[in-house]
Amino acid sequence: MSKTKIIALSGKGGVGKTSLAAVTVKVLAEKYPDRKILAIDADPAVGLATALGVEVPLTIDDIRRQVVASVEDGDTKSAVELLGEAKYHIFDAMVETDAFSFIAVGRPESAGCYCKINSYLKEVIALVADNFDYIVIDGEAGIEQINRRVMEKVTHLILVTDASKKGTQVIQTIKSVADTLVMYEKLGVIVNRLPDESVKQYLELGGLPVLAYIGQDSDLSTFDITGQNVFFMPEDSVMAQGVHQALENLGV
Repeated sequence: MSKTKIIALSGKGGVGKTSLAAVTVKVLAEKYPDRKILAIDADPAVGLATALGVEVPLTIDDIRRQVVASVEDGDTKSAVELLGEAKYHIFDAMVETDAFSFIAVGRPESAGCYCKINSYLKEVIALVADNFDYIVIDGEAGIEQINRRVMEKVTHLILVTDASKKGTQVIQTIKSVADTLVMYEKLGVIVNRLPDESVKQYLELGGLPVLAYIGQDSDLSTFDITGQNVFFMPEDSVMAQGVHQALENLGV
């Protein structure tokens, strides 16, 4: 493969982005067993690890704090040295499974301030991208990361909404911001948790292309409650089929 495909999922909170990101990793791993896949949990809520059944010993924010602490302790290092050191540690923080690699951004140093961690995340994505064929990013809710250009290098942007007016408004806002800040090649919408087909006519999507409509998934509800790894979810589940369709429509 010539170029890393970086797939980011974005939308308002509570629309099922994390579950969709996890199932995207599952679908890619099963479709391309010989390719290298990295899952990045960029949401401070850190739900992707649970959905993928991985333990997270170290996050990117832990590493950032360690590097900052070493400078405060009197080590005078250039920014280039620090970034090189961080890259070395980032591979330490990566969790490897047979099917994919995983890294979590972690929680920012203070509530409401994601600036430092977001600019750092951007560097991390650039540093590790060349080592993978596919990167799947579970983005935080809203437009903050796109506003800070964390998602600048994303090639495929998936906007996730439920069948709510607020959900569709948020993805249209994200699209307008992404148009100026993200160098995406393809973009589309997944409408998740569609109660029934009749609702489609009322969705105001502003002309955005729909990659898939996904109904309520009873398999997923069971997995959520029991905290099970989505890799054990049946291939014919509603969400797995929907993600397959969405990736095909994206050309991934």
